[in-house]
Amino acid sequence: MSEYLSPLHQAYGVFAGSGVDAPVAAHYGDPIREQRRISLGAEHHVIADYSHLGVVTVGGSDRHRWLSSLSSQELSGLSAHHSTELLLLSPQGRIEYAPYVLEDGEKLWLICEPQQNQPLSEYLNSMKFMLDVTVSDVSEDYAVLCSWDDPRTNTQVPEALSKAPCWEDPWHSVCAGGVSYTEIDAQEHPACDYQRFMSIIPREELLDIASACELVGMWAAEALRIEAWRPRYATEVDYKSLPHELDYLRSAVHLSKGCYKGQETVARVHNLGHPPRRLVFLDLDGSEHTLPTVGAGVYFNTRKVGVITSVAQHWEAGPIALAVIKRSVDPQAPLRIVDELEGAGEVHYAAAQTVIVSADAGQAVGRQERRQFLRREE
Repeated sequence: MSEYLSPLHQAYGVFAGSGVDAPVAAHYGDPIREQRRISLGAEHHVIADYSHLGVVTVGGSDRHRWLSSLSSQELSGLSAHHSTELLLLSPQGRIEYAPYVLEDGEKLWLICEPQQNQPLSEYLNSMKFMLDVTVSDVSEDYAVLCSWDDPRTNTQVPEALSKAPCWEDPWHSVCAGGVSYTEIDAQEHPACDYQRFMSIIPREELLDIASACELVGMWAAEALRIEAWRPRYATEVDYKSLPHELDYLRSAVHLSKGCYKGQETVARVHNLGHPPRRLVFLDLDGSEHTLPTVGAGVYFNTRKVGVITSVAQHWEAGPIALAVIKRSVDPQAPLRIVDELEGAGEVHYAAAQTVIVSADAGQAVGRQERRQFLRREE
């Protein structure tokens, strides 16, 4: 898959993506209109080409308890057609993999970022030992398509799409055993209205399904993901990322499950400490004619406090971004993006931050003790 170029990319003469999304379309000529098709509806079912993602299957009667023992998520007793996500961590609690997980009744499907399918399957195979587990990298045979309304209940989509294994993004609510580090009420979280479905189809069906649907590119898909504060491994995670920093405890971590690699760090930061960095949503100054690039520095006064991880032009909100910044930055402070653009030199963008991960997130034990003390005082 290292030299992969999507058949849809070749067939429709599209504008190429960049970075890890280079094998698929950035857009098909009008990215703002493509976003509106997703948000307001379209004549035909809307899909985005995610065929560059990796797909790994895990079969065998021990698959649930085995993968639970390795990961941050509780999978024991996972029912057919249930969707979740998990994290595989280093011994220090750093995020190494963050696959989406679907149980189809016979096996688990894991959807991972481009180029991760081979190392993920090799790692899982190395951890099988004597259990009844079968791990297979099926990325050469299966591709992923993204939808924003459920293709399983849409009578107008091709049968190959409606009958395909379909992962439903759990980001819209806090998972069992999880906790959100956001400050706002659950009903006000922008993810409440965020629906996303990943269908796993045979690769030979890609062109036929696309011809019966409306295609949108990655720019449109990413803008809606950013709007929902949804972290993505390929963009928000770096070599030192902890789950707490990206609000992954909301959807990918079960805090009451048994031991797994990295659990000690997860528990220690959540109960006794604070994550050193935090994910923020940024509204960018729209007076510039460009967008900052991923990796551009985020500054408070003259001090660099973080980096841009995702950026997009939203059809309603204008230029928006996600960034990872130091926890100590004042949540009310105005920020500044400094980028080096070819031919334009140093460009500055004003940015207003909206807190995703609270600056005082963590120290759950201390919070419980304070609540008990206040109740006693009352």
